[in-house]
Amino acid sequence: MATLADVADGDPYVELSREQWRDLRRNTPLTLTEAELRELRGVHDPIDLSEVTDVYLPLTRLLNLHFTGSRQRGAAVGAFLGEHEPPPPYVLGIAGSVAVGKSTTARLLHALLARWPEHPRVDLITTDSFLHPNKVLEERGIMHRKGFPESYDRRALVGFVADVKAGRPSVEAPVYSHLEYDIVPGATHVVDRPDILIVEGLNVLQPAPPDALAVYDYFDFSIYVDARMEDIRTWYVERFHKLRRTAFADPKSYFRHIAALSHEEATTFAENVWRDINERNLVENIAPTRERAGLILHKGSDHSVTHVRLRRT
Repeated sequence: MATLADVADGDPYVELSREQWRDLRRNTPLTLTEAELRELRGVHDPIDLSEVTDVYLPLTRLLNLHFTGSRQRGAAVGAFLGEHEPPPPYVLGIAGSVAVGKSTTARLLHALLARWPEHPRVDLITTDSFLHPNKVLEERGIMHRKGFPESYDRRALVGFVADVKAGRPSVEAPVYSHLEYDIVPGATHVVDRPDILIVEGLNVLQPAPPDALAVYDYFDFSIYVDARMEDIRTWYVERFHKLRRTAFADPKSYFRHIAALSHEEATTFAENVWRDINERNLVENIAPTRERAGLILHKGSDHSVTHVRLRRT
């Protein structure tokens, strides 16, 4: 396991075991109950309070320190320029594969960070809200590539985060329905000058095309949720079966036809979707951005975080 001294060997990250990371919690209090955690868990995500204590409390302490430092730097620049504007929102990006648990990480950090007195106003947006509507994807012949970078309205996403970062009031984002598997016409999520904005999505660490900005350029800090591909594949199939028994059975569900499949048929379907879409997207677009993150949470086969890599440079 790497130590702080290993950074000098050229690796910009310091790697910490779960035990080393847990010790960095110091006196950060646990402000979440078991009942609240149950509401935040994703489908087939067995996270418990020991995971919150060992992994997420040290992480919120780090983020609070980073948030404070960012505010101080912003105030220094403002003083130099003779400006007296409120500090801009702190933007936190969270990336990772489908089924790796990044949505649970985002919801959990949303809840924990909002309980720090320094930043009570925390908002969360997912990049699913900036997927092109299914109609557009079908017209462009890329419905089978939903979740790939080209399936998003990149300009709208970057514009949204830029407006929030600039401190503009009441910035609107579209709303995505996982049940209907599409953008909800006319629905909006309003973000109104939060202290922290969390942006969660598959491709949020993607670099910008030439002569443009990426959403990553507006991040103050970023996290990549990582695991072995074999484990993520297993989690995806297990989650698929749980959804088949629950959400997919809803008559409004885009995937309602899957609820009628046998277990074997559903397994084959899920494995094919993973191989042809999600694994390909992970290998081609998502995993290559991992080293752009400020912090990498690596999970073991039981979903628990085994070690953490923190960027020092």
